[in-house]
Amino acid sequence: MKKIVLSTILAVTLGTVSATAGVKFYTDANGQVFVTPGEGRTELNVNPQEVMDAMQTAQTITSSDKEEMKKEIKAELKDEMKKDTPVFAKSSKLKFSGTHYLGYNYKNMKEGDSTGNFEMRRNYFQVKAYVLDDPKSYLRVTLDATYDNKHDGHADVYVKYAYLYLNDVLPFTGVEFGMAHRPWIDYEEHQGWGMRSLSKVFVEASEAGHLTNSADLGINFKTKTPYFTSEIGIFNGEGYHGTNDNDGDKDEELGDGISAEWRLTAAFLGNGDKKRKPLKDTYFDASFFGQYNMNNSHNAVDSSVSGGQDGEDYNFYGLHSVFNTPSFLIAAQYVKSENNLDGEIETGEFGTTDWNGQGYSVNGTYRFGAKKQFSILARYDRWENENTETNKIIETEENYIYGVAWQQNKNFKWLLSGQTYDVKETNEDDYDSVMVTAEVHW
Repeated sequence: MKKIVLSTILAVTLGTVSATAGVKFYTDANGQVFVTPGEGRTELNVNPQEVMDAMQTAQTITSSDKEEMKKEIKAELKDEMKKDTPVFAKSSKLKFSGTHYLGYNYKNMKEGDSTGNFEMRRNYFQVKAYVLDDPKSYLRVTLDATYDNKHDGHADVYVKYAYLYLNDVLPFTGVEFGMAHRPWIDYEEHQGWGMRSLSKVFVEASEAGHLTNSADLGINFKTKTPYFTSEIGIFNGEGYHGTNDNDGDKDEELGDGISAEWRLTAAFLGNGDKKRKPLKDTYFDASFFGQYNMNNSHNAVDSSVSGGQDGEDYNFYGLHSVFNTPSFLIAAQYVKSENNLDGEIETGEFGTTDWNGQGYSVNGTYRFGAKKQFSILARYDRWENENTETNKIIETEENYIYGVAWQQNKNFKWLLSGQTYDVKETNEDDYDSVMVTAEVHW
């Protein structure tokens, strides 16, 4: 309290008169300080020398002292911010994160109307609950919100991943059990492409192979050693938004088989067991990957229709190689796919499928800047749909992606890109597009 009174007196003295031994101070019921007597004011018993000492101290504070005081205040605030906010759960630790791809896409159809739309391409909210004694084992749940302005016109939220990861169930091997990663796509997204906010990878993109997707109900064994990594799993086969009939009831429109899937990767530079970062690490990998999918429900046709089938067996396999340094990345792959649908369906009389054909993809990224924060990127895809009986090419798709990117900080990236899609046999689905994208990770 005494310090407050002295500070007030000091302010009054500096603003009105010089503090001397003859100066007296008065205060009222509201705590205001005066240098003249008056009704309702009482004299303060303050030593004028204390006021003089306070003034002298204030005058001797240098600019360097002020800077030091600011640093001390900032340090105290930083320490306060580091304190954990309690979150209550029946687990030793919870880890939250998010991934968001937001953008604007202008698409010019070669036959049809041009459109321009703001997009929410990915909106992940993820939590990991560490429920076991092993600090590397956890339960993961990832929710994804997507917006479809073509149909319902509202955002849908669904479960993308929901699995239990158990570390080291076998030597160098952990396992995902539940709605888990399929073996290939996650690897290519992070190690061989890196621009998922612009396009899905070759085997998943609708403008390319369109053979599979990234998650499914099943079990996936993940092995990591310095010179070899792999993922081998058994899944329902239809993917996280597909339909499967594994309850034993025969249905003409549902598949009831399973899918065996794999990725085998040689890490030639011996860092396959590390969590590699493309902007910091150099690596050279070669992979063999694929799926053998039995009685899959995709492209199933009612058996009451002549030539119809209640599902299909199909498989695809691919070869992929990637070389990355902090300055550039280059990757290439070849994929072959086969199914057992008959020729009538393949030629379009009772339906069509993309899942019989072959193709290849090449992509590259050049990075520059003091922190490699700027990128120039390009990708070319070519996919040929073939008749299952004659192997005659039904449709040839070419897909070009090109653009620039700026990594503003570790959480935020801006991208400006273009895409050209061309089907050689028809112009019905051809388009050119320009996209602006904000990619956010936290």
